Amino acid sequence: MDTGTQSTENRAKQRLDYVIRVFDNPLEINPSAWDTLCAAQDIPSPFMRHAYLAALHSSGSATPTTGWHPQFVTLWQDDALVAGCALYLKDHSYGEYVFDWAWAKAYADHGLNYYPKALTAVPFTPVPGARLLAINAPCRLALLQACVSLCQTRGLSTLHLLFISPADGAACDALGLLQRQTVQFHWQNQGFVSFDAFLASLTQEKRKKIKQERRRVSDAGISFRTMQGSNIQTEDWDFFYKCYERTYLEHGNAPYLSRSFFKAMQRDMPDNWLLFIAEKEKRPIASSLIGIQGVGSPESVAYGRYWGALERVDCLHFEACYYQPLAWCIENNVSRFEGGAQGEHKMARALMPVTTFSAHWLAVPAFSDAVARFLQRETAGVDGYLEHLADRSPFRSQQPK
Repeated sequence: MDTGTQSTENRAKQRLDYVIRVFDNPLEINPSAWDTLCAAQDIPSPFMRHAYLAALHSSGSATPTTGWHPQFVTLWQDDALVAGCALYLKDHSYGEYVFDWAWAKAYADHGLNYYPKALTAVPFTPVPGARLLAINAPCRLALLQACVSLCQTRGLSTLHLLFISPADGAACDALGLLQRQTVQFHWQNQGFVSFDAFLASLTQEKRKKIKQERRRVSDAGISFRTMQGSNIQTEDWDFFYKCYERTYLEHGNAPYLSRSFFKAMQRDMPDNWLLFIAEKEKRPIASSLIGIQGVGSPESVAYGRYWGALERVDCLHFEACYYQPLAWCIENNVSRFEGGAQGEHKMARALMPVTTFSAHWLAVPAFSDAVARFLQRETAGVDGYLEHLADRSPFRSQQPK
């Protein structure tokens, strides 16, 4: 869909001329142009790269069949892509990790349709990062205005932007969107020279607990193989998916991501993956797949993503998903390990609470006002929760390195 329109960040100072194009298939967008935008953002994310979003679509993981209807909104100036976002129309709230079920129920209780709604996010991926990709702040604001206009034109109930960056937040503030806080747990590398040095920074209680958990895994005869990038062979990816799928099915759900999605990751984004395989008597029994970005640079990040096991071993989940990745991060000077959504138990492994943000637009003023009041109360609760967590730090007051 092409429409000519105009937008301003400050009408007195600047006017932008642009063309809006909306794509119902991300494969129709030029990968190089999209990735150039992505890399220039305040918080670039590998999960906003074209190859990742395209794999979600082409693998059938995030498509209309699964309730994710792509409507990627883009802005163009003189045939150059100057802004874009991954927007989906959704008829459910699964795979998002910022929960709005109560909002949907309130709409239903008043005889109104909450679905379909609009969502700007990375499907199944609760990783903070830029969502409104743009060459500058005026284009970012224009992109957000185009998203709101799309919602108004199609009579959608709401627009949600999840796990946004500060630059995204500024654009949302400028348009008066409601902002919401959630809490995740991230580990920061404080220049630790070894895993033992990291343990020395913790209180005696936490240090002892981690050592006990690691000893249980070691005493069970478990060892690990670590593979990175193109060294992860197809049979390793096959084994990982067997573990991943089994764990989902054991919880009564089919996995969000298909095997073909991970085939695309192996082919198109191999350098963004790190795989740990747990072995018992040289027989693989579990695996943990970690996303990575910028290894070797000061802004390097690792992301805890996917895990699965074929056999139960006490504390194996903690070893595969936290201790092995943290030891690898220390060895490779990775600055941060993000542990994913929720999980207060992660503090015992020295992942500390951080605030993440989402933004929301509601078409019905009465519901917008009600949600604004709710968010005021919720934000106060989150602030209190963070204060409570701060009193439970696993670190010693002075942290040796």
